[in-house]
Parts: sequence; structure tokens; C-alpha cells
Amino acid sequence: MTPAARPLRIGNASGFYGDRFDAMREMLTGGELDVLTGDYLAELTMLILGRDRLKDPGAGYARTFLRQLEECLGLAQERGVRIVANAGGLNPAGLADAVRRLADRLGVSVRVAHVEGDDLKDRYPDSLAAHAYLGGFGIAACLREGADVVVTGRVTDAALVTGPAAAHFGWLPGDHDRLAGAVVAGHVLECGAQATGGNYAFFDEGAATRPGFPLAELHEDGSCVITKHPGTGGLVDVGTVTAQLLYETAGARYAGPDVTARLDTVRLTQDGPDRVRIDGVRGEAPPPTLKVGVNRLGGFRNEVVFVLTGLDIEAKAALVRQQMSDAFAKARPAEVRWDLVRTDRPDAPTEETASALLRLVVRDPAQENVGRVLSGAAVELALASYPGFHVLAPPGKGTPHGVFEGVYVPHGAVDHVAVLHDGRRIPVPPAHDTRVLDDVPEPPLPEPPVPAPRKRAPLGLIAGARSGDKGGNANVGVWVRTDDAWRWLAHELTADRFQELIPESRRLKVTRHVLPGLRALNFVVEGILGEGVAAQHRFDPQAKALGEWLRSRHLDIPESLL
Repeated sequence: MTPAARPLRIGNASGFYGDRFDAMREMLTGGELDVLTGDYLAELTMLILGRDRLKDPGAGYARTFLRQLEECLGLAQERGVRIVANAGGLNPAGLADAVRRLADRLGVSVRVAHVEGDDLKDRYPDSLAAHAYLGGFGIAACLREGADVVVTGRVTDAALVTGPAAAHFGWLPGDHDRLAGAVVAGHVLECGAQATGGNYAFFDEGAATRPGFPLAELHEDGSCVITKHPGTGGLVDVGTVTAQLLYETAGARYAGPDVTARLDTVRLTQDGPDRVRIDGVRGEAPPPTLKVGVNRLGGFRNEVVFVLTGLDIEAKAALVRQQMSDAFAKARPAEVRWDLVRTDRPDAPTEETASALLRLVVRDPAQENVGRVLSGAAVELALASYPGFHVLAPPGKGTPHGVFEGVYVPHGAVDHVAVLHDGRRIPVPPAHDTRVLDDVPEPPLPEPPVPAPRKRAPLGLIAGARSGDKGGNANVGVWVRTDDAWRWLAHELTADRFQELIPESRRLKVTRHVLPGLRALNFVVEGILGEGVAAQHRFDPQAKALGEWLRSRHLDIPESLL
């Protein structure tokens, strides 16, 4: 069998900066692999790395990646596994040099290449970091020239799979269907154990204590099988894969720099224990622009959480709010936000369960307006406020917070370059075939279910959900596992009903996307996260649990589905 004819086995060993340290070794020793990827970047990570680089110009990359390689670089070479990771962050050239020094110290002969061109900070001089999301063809160029390790900066998460696949199978930029299949595989792999039972709505159905990391057996036609190494924990089934497909996506068109994948063409089939086949994926030319993530320092924030215990919770909250407002009269922060969280219960058996939490968050461009102004006012109430006054922790001096903005530039505005182990630089041309994104007409809904007895019950008894963030927006993907449940869900859970169930969304724009092939609905809630995760706008700043809140809400569900 020629190399291009056999499946390419691509594994993942990291879903974020700080993921399980031992995963790289586990993936290298647990079974056969051709390529091992690692995703270390997110919107918040770029801000963190930007602040690191302010302190040390030589920093700006994921340092844990180097420590993992110290244990595993020789092992990867022995097993013939190539490593591709976006751990370069803001400084891929610096990380590539650090890997070379590590290899020399370990006595391991490897060719290290990197991809650059994503850094656009010079165009956004008021930013801390500004990086375009590059595609996979720079990675492909490095691998075709013999690289054993490829590190990148800000590429799309799926590029860690499209790059190796294009290099292995000889795909060209116009192979849209094949590339789209690889994008879908990459999206399933990118968050590590989320595809193998981690954070799964029906977590009691698999060994979720220590799920293994996922891998894809990718074929030349773009189809794949998602699985994991034998004997590892967790679960791979149509549900876990569906959940990850809906994570941080929106409608039928999933756009990227290499291709726009049509999620409404995805077919999922259980292909045996812990094996899910993905095929049928269609692709279209990518949009004419690249997304750029711009991270800025948005000012300073501080917070204090008052504990309110026992009776008269609302009156106690009103008292402390009035007292703090009086204290702010001379130097009020630019933004003041209060949230009362009713965690208390009547006639509670413990003090904790008798207590509610009143959270005060302040923001201002100047640190002094959120430091002593808040801490002094809160501490001075210690003996002069509501009965039982105490706080979870005293407020500090105030910390900087970030703001994320997504902007767009033409493909040709970015100098995408593969930098090889011998110093050669291979320019990666921009996409020559593009297509402006249009909304896909909403597909027809299934026939509604016939009227039948219903029972008031939580949505989560029949539906799974997964939610996440994109800048200031959140998405909530909801899916069911039978055709009968789909007929009910498609007609019952409208955008209006979603807003009834999630009161926070009522004043915001909520868009519903219908994906019948996945028996799924995807809701995008615009602005619910303010200026992004780094701004800490709400209790759950990345909307990770928004889907679980939705699953806990009660609806009138046909008894036959329960």
C-alpha cells in the first residue's frame, strides 16, 4: 500500500494550554500514530502570552510543550511520529529554536520547522496581540520538506489536521471536499478529551473518570473514523462526536482559511465500539477574508463577594448595595455590576446552604479607581452593615482585564511562510478561489409529532447540549438521539422558546440554526459574554455551562420520549 493510500492516523494530546501533561506520552505509547497534534491556543491564551511577552521578549509560547517534549521527543522519533502543535503562540520562531536546543541537549536528531506570518500587531498598534488565523498549507509545506516537528503561531485549530493530511495525501487547495472532511476531523480532535466523553452531557454512560485522548483514521477521500487508543478510558460514540461538532460552531457553513465545511452534509455512523465514521462532508471555497483576533487591555477590574445568610436576603442585599453606592459617590468606577446568586435554602441544615452570594464587580480604565476605592469601602462595612456580614475574600488592588475583537483582512494581506529546519523560507500563496459566505436556506423541518400526553420534565432527560464562546457571543448546541425526539425538538425549541428558558438572552439577538443530519439545533446568542472571556462579563465567562443550564429547564415533553 502506498503511503497516500493508507489511512493517516492523527492523534491529539492537548486541547488547551494547561491540559493533561502526561497526554503526549500516553498517546505515543498507547498505539499506532503517524502524527501527534497539540492545540494550546485560545482567545484568552493569546492575551496571557501577550502579557508574558511584555515581561520577557523571548517568551510568548507555551512552555509546557517544551517540558512535554523533554520527556517524549526521543520517543516520538523512535516511533516515527511527527509532532505538529500551535504552541508557538506569539513566538513560533523562538519556540522552534528552543526545541532545537532541547534536541541537541537530549542527543535527538530531529528537523524542526515553524510557520509564521500570522502576527499583525504592527497593523493594530494599540493591541497587545493581533494574529490572523492561518490555514494548514504552511504546515503541509514543512512536512513535505521533511520536518519532524512543526510549531506554529495562530492557525485555526483544524489546520493542525488539514496540514498533515494535505502533505500526506497530496491534496491541493482546490480539493474542497477532502479538505472539508479534514476540517471536521480536526474540529472533533481539537479539544482533546471532549470527543471521548469529557464534559459530555450523558457522562454516566462512559468511563469519564480519565478519558483517553482522541485520534482520527483519516482517508484519502476526506472521510475518517474517530476513535481512541485501546484500553483508555472514556467513550467514543455518535453522541460524543456530535457534541464536539456543535462546540463553538454556528450554522451549516463552518468557514476557515482552507475551506468552508458544510456541517449540514456530515454523516455519523457507529462503526464499532469506540469508533465513529464521519463521511459525506462537502466543502466550498473559503471566504475571501481571514479572521484576525485582536486582544487589547481593556482596563482594570476588581470584585468582592458578600455572603448573605439566613433571613431577609433581599433586604440585606439592598442595604449593602446602598452603602457601597454611597461610598462610590466621590470616585465611582466606570462600570459597577451587581449579581445576587440565591444559593440559600429555607430551614437549611448547614450555614453554607443557608447563604446567598452577592457579587460586586467594578471596572475602570484606571487601576486606582477599582483598588482602594472598592477595598476600602467594602472593608469599612465589616462592623456597620447587615447582620452576619462577611465576604469570601477581601478585594485586592485590581487586575488588568482584556478585550477580544474579531476583525477581518484579505488573504493577501498576510505573509504566510513555512520556515524550514535549514533556514529556507517557503511562501504559502493565499487562497486563489474564494466564495463570499451566504446564509444557507433553512432546511425543511420534519413532520411534527402527533398530539400525545405530555409531562413536565427537564429538557436534559432527552437532549444533550454543549456550549462555548466566540468573542462576546455564545453558542449552545442541542441534539437528540432518536427521530421521534427530533420531530418534537425541531418544533418545540424555537429561538423564542430558548429566550424564555434562558432569561439572560431575552434582550439579545438569538439565531437558531437547524442541522437535521445531526438531529441538532445550534443557537448563537450575541453579546451575552460582553467583550469576551478576558473581560469576565458574567459568572460563566466562557458560557461553558450555558448548555447545562438549558438542559435543566423544564418543558412539556411527550411522555413517550421519557
